[in-house]
This record gives sequence, structure tokens and C-alpha cells, in this order.
Amino acid sequence: MSTDLTFGSVPPFYREVYEIVCPNQEHVDQDMFLQLLVQSSLPRQTAIQIWEAVDTKQGNLTRNGLYKALALTALAQQGKTISDKVLESYSGQELPKPRLGDLSELKATSVRLRREKTPTCLGFTYQELVELDTIKVELLPEKKGLILKHVEYEVTSQAKKSTVLRRYNDFLAFHELLMLRFPYRLISRLPPKKMMGDREFIEHRRKALRRYLNIIARHPQMHDDKLVKFFLTFSGSDVQNKLREHFRGIPDEFMSSNLASKAKDLVPLDTQTQLANSKEHIRLLYNSICKLKDIAERMVIRSTNYASDMIQIGRELSAISNDSTPITSWTTGTSESWGRLKKGFKHLSVEFATLGDKACQEAAEEDEGVVEKIAFFLDLLTSYRDLCERHEKGVLQDHQRAIQKMGQYKKKRMSATVQSSEVGTVEQLEQKILEQEGQIANMENRNYYSLYCLQLETQLIHANLDILFEVFSSMAEVESKLHNELGRIWGEMRPIISGLKERDASPGSPTRTSQIGSTFNGTGITV
Repeated sequence: MSTDLTFGSVPPFYREVYEIVCPNQEHVDQDMFLQLLVQSSLPRQTAIQIWEAVDTKQGNLTRNGLYKALALTALAQQGKTISDKVLESYSGQELPKPRLGDLSELKATSVRLRREKTPTCLGFTYQELVELDTIKVELLPEKKGLILKHVEYEVTSQAKKSTVLRRYNDFLAFHELLMLRFPYRLISRLPPKKMMGDREFIEHRRKALRRYLNIIARHPQMHDDKLVKFFLTFSGSDVQNKLREHFRGIPDEFMSSNLASKAKDLVPLDTQTQLANSKEHIRLLYNSICKLKDIAERMVIRSTNYASDMIQIGRELSAISNDSTPITSWTTGTSESWGRLKKGFKHLSVEFATLGDKACQEAAEEDEGVVEKIAFFLDLLTSYRDLCERHEKGVLQDHQRAIQKMGQYKKKRMSATVQSSEVGTVEQLEQKILEQEGQIANMENRNYYSLYCLQLETQLIHANLDILFEVFSSMAEVESKLHNELGRIWGEMRPIISGLKERDASPGSPTRTSQIGSTFNGTGITV
């Protein structure tokens, strides 16, 4: 049977399905096609007939072949025979639309199958990583313990629809177990513990804990792990002990991964060269991001100081305008400046307070939209450097140590064979050698698995690079919005300031009310 679709026009639904199963315009493989047919709820025999009708004998379908399969699926759901002839009746008409249920399920299946077929490719965009979860961490009012106050955090997971309370020591227990569970993945550092922290320290730690959890909750391997789920959803008491009780003996990722035994086949021959290049690239990136973070923090400080200065100017003008000291002509002579200034300063104090409020808003938006996003990415880069260090000092050192021990055992065996006739001693040494060789083989697999994970974690860094787009997009939006608003307010202040000097308002001058409520005309203040 021909695999070409020659009858009927293609409805938009067909293109939607194609974009889901073939986002990169590749061919549709058999596994993906079978999952598509599962969505149709057709009998297995019918599904096989449809595949045979469109199969190109290459194990995959072209776009045209998929469209024909969708048309035949729709016809089969109507109880019609699967054949080219039945499609001829749609000549000049739009082809029928098959019932495939919720397409979001099909999309999830398509993504999963593509990732399984290319295990050395991360296969996540930045937006897909963000969609895995968003964690909020808020401070609760301090509670007094028997000796010291302690801080509780309200942790909310958007994906898991849960809100739990956690103390800093709960994070410590979680981090300890997470490092044992995922030693070959990006895990950021916890912020330091401080017995008596001021408000600024506690706020910085809250933000750091939020970044820490979001890095984990948006990690392709960790986000759905039982340990992570437990920490984000368990609402009982004594969290630290419950965590250790449930997960102390949990095997690490290597022991439970289906890819561990074939990790060697997943590691390219030039991995060490690629890793060295990547480390240099991350080093340069890290240095630049550190400097960007410093600049962004200074921008927040400048906005905060500007806000403080504007508010202080407003307060001083308000104090001047509210001065009730009796002033007579003995003091002023023929000058009328003091009266005009008092009236004008009263209005200007409101304007300067508005300038301060706008600058305060900018500082908050710069901190959240710029500094925190840069800090998030910097935490990721720091985690990558830590991971490389763990690989070099952990797996490789253990491997070298195991080889050294085996060499010592073999040397002892040779010595025992020559110098001793005691069979038991030789047998014991042989058993130890076998055990060591098994450990070395396992260590080699671990080394390859660690290298395999390093490749994916490197790709994870690059997938998160788009956060820099958000950083500069937010910076441009905040700065342009604030400067426009500040410019508008300063512009509206100019007539008020002019009125501080003019003796009388020009007759007939139009008056208007500024957005902050001051009524003024072109040359003076109207009160």
C-alpha cells in the first residue's frame, strides 16, 4: 500500500500533532508512533494494520506518512476499513480528525521517549526546567526556644502543591542525605549557620535557601526523587530525624541507575579534553558573573540611597513648611520669599516623597529581578566547580586507592607463594584479590558514570544560560520604567519650583492637578 497521502487537505490538528512528536522536524520512529496509537484507544490488531499501511520499511515515518496514519486512525475510529480507497472520498475536503485524548499526555510521552533514546543529551530547555517547579521560601515570625530564638521558613512547592514549615537544621539534614544520594550532580552550597543573626543576615539566608531549593526542584534527575518529595511535602514534626530514618540507607544514584552498567559506552573518547575545555569555559564565565553580581548589587544600593536621600529632602522641606515661629516685617523687611517658600515646600515635600517611593520600588525590583537571578546562576556555576572537584578528589582517588591496594595484595600473594606453604594464607589473599578486582571494576563503572553525569551537568549549565536573558530583560524594564517615572515627576515639579520665585501668579494662567495631588498653575502655587 502506498505511504503517500494524496487525498484531502490537512487540518491544523495534524500539524499540531506533528509538532508534538517531531519538534525538531525529524522522522517519527516506531516507538513514538505506537504511543500515538495507544492514545487512540484502537484495538492492537487495528493499530498494527495502520502501521503496515504507512510503514516505509525504514522503522520511521515522514511527515506525510504521519498525516496518512492520522487520517486512517480517524477512519478506523469511525468503524471504516483501513485502505487508500476510503481516503479517496476526501478528495478536495479536509481529512477527518482522530480522537487522541489529552495532547499534553502525548507531549510528555514524546519528550520522555526522545530523552531515553539520546541519554547523552540533556534535552531540556530553560523554560522546561523552570516549569518543573517553583519554590517559595518565606520567613515566619521568630519563635523563642528554651535558650535561643529560632527561625522557621514556610516552603511552598508550586508543582507539588504543598506548603511545609522547615527550620535551618532540617535543611542541613536534607543536604547531607542529598549529597549521599546524588554525589555526581549539581548541588549548591547551603548558606552558613549563624547562632545570632540580624535581620539582614536572616533575609540573605532566606534568599539563599530559596535558590538552593529551586536548583534542586528544577534538576531533571533530582526534582522527582523520593527524598526531595519528602522534604517538600512532609508536614509532620521532627523533620530531621524523620529524614534520616527514612533515607539513611538509600542507595546513591549510581547503584539504582539503569545506565550505570553501560556508562563506559556513554562516555566519548575525548571526554577528558572536552571536560578540561568546559572547566576553563566555566571559570571565565564564573569570573564575569561574579563581577556582574557586584555591579547589580551596587545598582540596588544606589537606588536605595537615592530613595533615602529623596525621602530625607521631603522630610526637611516638610519641617520647614511646618515651622510656626512668628515672623514679622521686622525680620523680613520687604521680602516675601519666606511665605512663598513655606507654601511651595509643603507641595515639594510630597513630590520628593513620591520620588523616594519610586526609587524604593526600583531597588526591590532590581534585587529580585536582577541580583537574585544572577545569584541563582552563580550558585549553579559554583555547584559545577564543586562537582568537578568531587569527581577529581572522590571517584578518581578512590579508584587509584583500590588499584594500589590490589597491587599490594598481589605482591603479598607472590611472597606468600614463594615463602610459605600455608594453603590457608594463600587462599585468603586470593579471596581478597578477587574482592579488590570486583571493587575496581565497580569503581571503573563509577568513574565512567561520574564522567557521564558531568557531561549532562555541563549541558544543564548551558540550558540555564537563558536566565541571563531574563536578567538583562528585567534590568532594561526596571530601569526604563523608573527613569520615565522619575523624569515625569521631576518635570511636574518644575512649575512648582518656578512658583517659589514668582511674586504673583499671572492672571488667567491655566491650572491643573498633578498626579500626586498638588494644584498649581504655570507660574505659582494655588492653595
